Amino acid sequence: MNIMKKTQRFTLIGAGLFLLTGLIQVQAQELKFIMCGGEVRAADQKVIDAFKASHPGVKVDMQAVPWGTCQDKSMTLAAAGDPVSLAYMGSRTLKRLGKNNLIVPVTIPEKDQEKYQPGILKTVSSMGKFWGFPHAFSTKALFINCGMIEKAGMQCVGPHTWEGMYQMAKTVKDKLGVAGVGLVAKDFDNTMHQFLNYLYSNGGQVIDPDTNKVTLNSPQTVETLEFYGKLASVAQEGPTAFERSQVKDLFNDEKVAMYIDGPWGGGQHKKTLKTIAVPIPAGPSGNNGTLLITDSIAVFKGTGHEDVAMELARALSSGNAQYELDSSWGLTPIMKYETFIDNPYYVNSSYWKVFVDSIGSGGPEPMFLEYKSVESLMNNMIQGIVMGEGGSAADLVATAAAELEEFK
Repeated sequence: MNIMKKTQRFTLIGAGLFLLTGLIQVQAQELKFIMCGGEVRAADQKVIDAFKASHPGVKVDMQAVPWGTCQDKSMTLAAAGDPVSLAYMGSRTLKRLGKNNLIVPVTIPEKDQEKYQPGILKTVSSMGKFWGFPHAFSTKALFINCGMIEKAGMQCVGPHTWEGMYQMAKTVKDKLGVAGVGLVAKDFDNTMHQFLNYLYSNGGQVIDPDTNKVTLNSPQTVETLEFYGKLASVAQEGPTAFERSQVKDLFNDEKVAMYIDGPWGGGQHKKTLKTIAVPIPAGPSGNNGTLLITDSIAVFKGTGHEDVAMELARALSSGNAQYELDSSWGLTPIMKYETFIDNPYYVNSSYWKVFVDSIGSGGPEPMFLEYKSVESLMNNMIQGIVMGEGGSAADLVATAAAELEEFK
């Protein structure tokens, strides 16, 4: 009898241990997280550490991968059936991932949608759904070297129109013999981005995010491309060899008098330079605009723990955590922080005012299924006008618009 009781007791204990082991196996999860950019910023690491502390058994395997390969790596793994749990990547990738059923749509309640700056959520929207949490945001402005402008005999104030910008650049070139403006036309993603800053300042767009209709072939785009070609006559030699960071170097060496860059630009200029940041001048058919470009956190499908990955993605992009990232990184505020945080970094700042005020009239990075192909088509169009090849601006725009239809 006693032997039977002991046997039953050990049997129950064994069953309990088996169930406990099974429970631990269920709770023990490893989230694989690809972070584009080659580093994990302190603000993000703080959230990740807190998340792990509040989720015993959950491990977060961070892989900081350079921008050149990270997005392809995330998409290749997902297509091969071995997806990472989540990834921080360019929002331009979301449409393709969503269309191919490789990521899960995210839910952003209306009360949280109201916190974002105007136009932000359009950068992650496609097919009536949000496909990622916006996590980094930038707008652009025109940086001007006042020393060079004044040396050329002009007052250093921001030009309000394209014509004013051109005349300022031409005067610098005529009087000082150096480039009046830095122009980007290299085979690189920020060539298309630079062009879009001008396009959105002229009331144009590439694709309608609501109807998915390609709208590039418009008078506004033709005007913009013609102006880009006109700027080539007062820019540095050989714009097709330059991308934005290289033009910034020319600016620092006082070989160009002005160029377009993000808010981080102010901290990357030589301290000896006297500079100002002003809104991108308005085109003949628009107002001061800018490209609204975001990077986002996407949650991949097929891992079996999408709910936990979604929870981490939401924590990283929540109000206070997002504010710490934006303020420490020096990014354009992705949310209207003044509505829930006292005295945020950009309020009462004339410098930040330039980057914040243009948000409402800006436009999103266009979302296509094959963003690399789109960049190539757009860059061919831009290079065509800069080098005087491929016909008129109208011809170049019409050709690009027709070819874009394949990738929408």
